[in-house]
Amino acid sequence: MDYDMLVIGSGPSGRRAAVQSAKLGKSVLVVDRGRRLGGVSVHTGTIPSKTLRETVLNLSGWRERGFYGRGYRVKQDISVGDLVERLHKTLDHEVEVLQHQFMRNTVKSARAAVKFLGPNKVSLTTDTGDYSEVGFANALIAVGTRPHRPRDVPFDKTRIFDSDEMLELDRLPRTLTVIGAGVIGVEYATIFSALDVPVTLVEPRNSILDFVDREIVDDFIHQMRDRGMTIRLGSAVKEIRSKPDAAEVELADGRTIRSEVVLYAAGRTGNVGNLGLDVVGIDADSRGRIKVDPHTFQTSVPNIYAAGDVIGFPSLASTSMEQGRVAACHAFGVPLPPPPETFPYGIYAVPEISTVGQSEEQVRES
Repeated sequence: MDYDMLVIGSGPSGRRAAVQSAKLGKSVLVVDRGRRLGGVSVHTGTIPSKTLRETVLNLSGWRERGFYGRGYRVKQDISVGDLVERLHKTLDHEVEVLQHQFMRNTVKSARAAVKFLGPNKVSLTTDTGDYSEVGFANALIAVGTRPHRPRDVPFDKTRIFDSDEMLELDRLPRTLTVIGAGVIGVEYATIFSALDVPVTLVEPRNSILDFVDREIVDDFIHQMRDRGMTIRLGSAVKEIRSKPDAAEVELADGRTIRSEVVLYAAGRTGNVGNLGLDVVGIDADSRGRIKVDPHTFQTSVPNIYAAGDVIGFPSLASTSMEQGRVAACHAFGVPLPPPPETFPYGIYAVPEISTVGQSEEQVRES
C-alpha cells in the first residue's frame, strides 16, 4: 500500500485524523480539492462566520449598547472592507498553522479530486488534468458539506446568495431576508441585525433550533424581535425572484417580502457526489450524509471511515475533530475510553447560545 491512511478533506475531522495517524507512526496523505488547505471550516464556515461576528461586535459597539443606548456605535460607517480585512488575516493565519502542523508531523498533502476505484485504491485528478492512482490501507472521508441549492432558486450573487457566498458581498445590504432559521441562518441574521440592517427571518416550520431548550429559544426570539427583526415562522416559501432593484420572496400564504438581498440558508448537502461511493458499496442519503457506526465511525466498508459534517448531526468543528481522532485510533487498533454522553453545543448568534445535555423537554419525555 502507498499509505497507511488516506484522508479525503482537510477540515477539522480530516486534520485531526491525519495528525493522530502520523503520531502513531503511520504514513498519511491528505487530499483536498480546494485551493488551500483547511476545508469549509476555515474558508467559508466556522472560522469566517465567527471572525465576522467578532468584527461586527467590535466595530458596532453592540456589547456596550446596554449602557450607552441602542444608537451607540464605535465606528459610524462600517463597510464590507472593514469586515473583510480582519477576515483575510485570520484565514491566512489558520492556513499557515495547518501547513506547519502537517510539516511537523510529516503529513503529505495533495490538491486533487478523489474517486474510489476499490476498497484500497483511489484516483487523483488535478485541475490541470494530471491523473494518478494511490493505494491505501485505511481511508477517512471528511469532505464536509456545501449549501443546499434548489434548482428553482435563482442564485446570482447579486440579489440571492447561499451561506458560502455571503462573504463575497461588495457592500452591506440595505435590507436582508434570510430563509432558513437553522444555526447558520440565525447566526447571519443576527450578525447583520447588529449592523442595523433591517432583517426578515423566514422559517417554514413553526419553531427554530429544535435541539435547544424551548424557554431559551422563546427568549432568543423575543430578543430578536425586540431589536427590530421580523420573524415569520410557519411560512413556506413559494417562489424567490431576482429583480433589477430588489429580491422578492413570495410566501405560500400569498404575501411577498421585498429586500435588497436574500440569503438562502435552508440546509446543507454532503460533498459526496463525485467520490465514486457506489464503486465500494457505500450509500449516502438524499442530503449526501454517510451512515457510520457511531462508536468507530466505520462505514459499511470496514477500512473506510467517515467523520465530520458529512455524517450529519451535530456538525460541530469540535465534535468533528474528536470523530477524526477516534476513527484514526480505531483504524490502527489503539484502545480508547468510552465517549462522553453529552457535549457542549455553541450557536454563535448575537447574543450567543450554548447548551449541554438534555433540554427540559427531553428530560420530561424520558
